[in-house]
Amino acid sequence: MTEAAELPQAPVEARTVFGEFFPEAVRYAELLADAGVKRGLIGPREVPRLWERHLLNCAVLSEVVPQGVTVCDVGSGAGLPGIPLALVRPDLKITLLEPLLRRTNFLQEVVELLGLDHVTVVRGRAEEVLGKLPAVHVVTARAVAPLDRLAGWGVPLLRPYGEMLALKGDTAQEELDGARAALSRLGVVETSVLQVGEGVVDPMSTVVRVEVGESPGGVRFAAKRAKAARAGRARRRR
Repeated sequence: MTEAAELPQAPVEARTVFGEFFPEAVRYAELLADAGVKRGLIGPREVPRLWERHLLNCAVLSEVVPQGVTVCDVGSGAGLPGIPLALVRPDLKITLLEPLLRRTNFLQEVVELLGLDHVTVVRGRAEEVLGKLPAVHVVTARAVAPLDRLAGWGVPLLRPYGEMLALKGDTAQEELDGARAALSRLGVVETSVLQVGEGVVDPMSTVVRVEVGESPGGVRFAAKRAKAARAGRARRRR
């Protein structure tokens, strides 16, 4: 059995990015390196690069998230990017959406330990909560699925004129080009590839931004949302 890798000291950039919440960021990194590895939420080989590759890489997403909006982090896993985003942006109302119980248990523990009152953990798949959770201004995701599939899950959760921000790798533009037809069917009206985190992470983080018009998810999902909302109202009246 190999020894667990040691969590490196936080880089100088982490103090700047997380500011007053730097101690909470350190605690989160420690939880990922310990319980996160033991529970299989993060690979042991990722521990030495937790700060640069994971926490800072996700925290810089805040550069393109509007002020004071609602956010749903789809397939949140170990809380990336949702937890780092929550630490640098207490103005946001964030939902961490994750279908697996062992992951939602970990997320709930992290939220309580770090005192993140503006974060809610919900167990479920995006397609299951459609119409049951309030629509959000922004959907975030990282390493969840190819863009066309991810958009099928995330875009219908948006409010009209909302946006999905997906952290992607070097092939972001290629992935976006291949997904254009699917995105169009989902009511997407504008797309772009952004670089964030200059001076913080190297290479900078790549974000695919997908903006919707007045019908997030297109006509088919509008009908699904309406049906789910009617079912919800009927349950509350009982």
